[in-house]
Amino acid sequence: MSVEFRFVDHASAMGATLVAGGMTVRTWAPRAKNVFLLTGEALAEATADDWRPSPNDALTALGDETWGGFLSGPNDGTPYMLWVEGSGSIGPKRDPYARELTLVPAFPASHCVLRDPGTYLWHDRGWRAPDFRDLIIYQLHVGTWWAVDATGSDVRATRGGRFLDVATRLDYLRDLGVNAIQLLPVQEYATRFSAGYNGVDYFSPEGLYQVSADADLVRYLSEINNALLAFDARPLTLEQIRPGINQLKCLIDLAHLHGIAVIFDLVYNHAGGDFGDQSLWFYDRSLNGNPNNSLYFTDQDWAGGQVFAFWNAHVRQFLIDNAVFFLNEYHIDGIRYDEVRVISDNRPAGRELCQDITGTVRFTRPSAIQIAEYWDWDRASPVTSTPAGLGFDAALGDGFRDAVRALLSQAAAGETAQLQLDPVARSYQPPPGYDAAWRLVQHLENHDLTYAAHSGAARVPMLADPADRRSWYARSRSRAATVLLFAAPGIPSLFMGEEILEDKLWSDDEQDHPGHLIWWEGLTSSAVMADYRRFMRDLIRLRGSQPALRGEGVRVSRVNNFDRVIVVHRWVADGSAGRDVVIVTSFDENPKIGYAIGLPQGGRWAELFNSDFYDRFPNPTVIGNGGAVTADGPGLDGFAHSARITIPPNGALMLTRDGHL
Repeated sequence: MSVEFRFVDHASAMGATLVAGGMTVRTWAPRAKNVFLLTGEALAEATADDWRPSPNDALTALGDETWGGFLSGPNDGTPYMLWVEGSGSIGPKRDPYARELTLVPAFPASHCVLRDPGTYLWHDRGWRAPDFRDLIIYQLHVGTWWAVDATGSDVRATRGGRFLDVATRLDYLRDLGVNAIQLLPVQEYATRFSAGYNGVDYFSPEGLYQVSADADLVRYLSEINNALLAFDARPLTLEQIRPGINQLKCLIDLAHLHGIAVIFDLVYNHAGGDFGDQSLWFYDRSLNGNPNNSLYFTDQDWAGGQVFAFWNAHVRQFLIDNAVFFLNEYHIDGIRYDEVRVISDNRPAGRELCQDITGTVRFTRPSAIQIAEYWDWDRASPVTSTPAGLGFDAALGDGFRDAVRALLSQAAAGETAQLQLDPVARSYQPPPGYDAAWRLVQHLENHDLTYAAHSGAARVPMLADPADRRSWYARSRSRAATVLLFAAPGIPSLFMGEEILEDKLWSDDEQDHPGHLIWWEGLTSSAVMADYRRFMRDLIRLRGSQPALRGEGVRVSRVNNFDRVIVVHRWVADGSAGRDVVIVTSFDENPKIGYAIGLPQGGRWAELFNSDFYDRFPNPTVIGNGGAVTADGPGLDGFAHSARITIPPNGALMLTRDGHL
């Protein structure tokens, strides 16, 4: 078959598209002399050093720096490549818009795979993602989070996790109570192991996260169909989950059935440095060796990769197309944008890209949250609407995170150490220019803060008690810090293992750097980890049941470094009476008996939550208030009423007006 000039023009979709009777291809290569489409025998023969494509395989220059054509015959699953002839070299290139790459041959020698996005039949009709202010995010790395074989034995150290491993463990996350997962980047990366931030093929799922053997797929399919049966949903067939793209779609689809939104971590500031000859680098094969001749990249590097050429309209469109692609074809519910300042600050047209992409994503799916990693929390630019700002919905916060992590390190020095609670108190106020408190994503751990290769990385219990990460000091201080997180205004975010007091750093390379995987066995063999999970589960559910904890009203009514106490008042800003929550947190190693605090209303206040209850759960000697306190004292802390309460050591309480549970 010959490539024909029909069914393709300036308005055709970029990349390879399956159409009636064959495929269309359109690719951007402004300085190429010729571009060819290879399938079938031509693709098999193209490995020979002296091979050259036939004129019958040639695409047509469309006059807008793109090339296009139609080939009759290919269908879903057909491998293909583009052969580019330029001034510097000649050879095959992977389609920048390829939906999938082959596992055999394996990356980086992979071929592109023509895929019909309609082969996966979704079950999530009627799904609606949580409102932004109601999100509770759980960040995980597909390759290291969870993987077991048919016997239930952990195999993460030998092969790593896969999309379908995550899909079969969603009931754990639903039981925990989180309503959103944020996957570390899942696009194809060049290295053997990766946290995902060195992606090179932006539309293709990572091959190592896919299952190829039918024998393995049969086992996963059985578990998946059992889960679908529980939701009264139609089962999948082996053919439907055989493509790698459908395995990732299955994960997202099942997450939605479990009531869990899926946020992708997309990296638009740079691409991975290990490009390979068939990658985006020098796509039109202009003079190799001169960084200024790259279509997609500048000569500036970032985090081991190359910064995109944001000034080029085609490059900007490529990145915008990528975001929209995941919204439409993968039904994702949000995007976390990596290191936005690399894009927006001092980069030609980078600010324009941010504004264009946030506007396009919002037009495509207004319910999809857009979170910027923008490490300058005193500036509201990322969450200010365009044209004054960049247009993101929320930004990662570091004020609260840094203040509480520093506080834990101070408390670890013992009962006589001086504590600085004032930075924590200040962090409860939104940064200047923020129009809503929920626009901050708050966290104590993330992939960077806990990564084994990063200097100074530490898990929460490592900060709480470096000498013994399982001690009462580590447990109690960690619980108190976590209550502060869920009491803080904003969107709370957890990192994998944080919910079970995991005390090891994590690594994506367990083979070369062992000893960094989550110890899931601890849930059955370690009372400490099981108890902490109960604590976290109940705290998450409390966040969901109390509107005040998700509302805009926040005031730190007491911060006392000498007493080691901080008191936070949360309320619903619409003025609804009786929905207030008061959070009292102490980092004193001794209980406080008859400690007076101000309360906004008089009468009986229910003790919603007591962190001490979860130590050796249920704690037979819990220190608290027997379920309630009475606000019958004089005005205090700016309130008209007060109560004398008992605060457990290194403990946290949540109180609400009785009758408003």
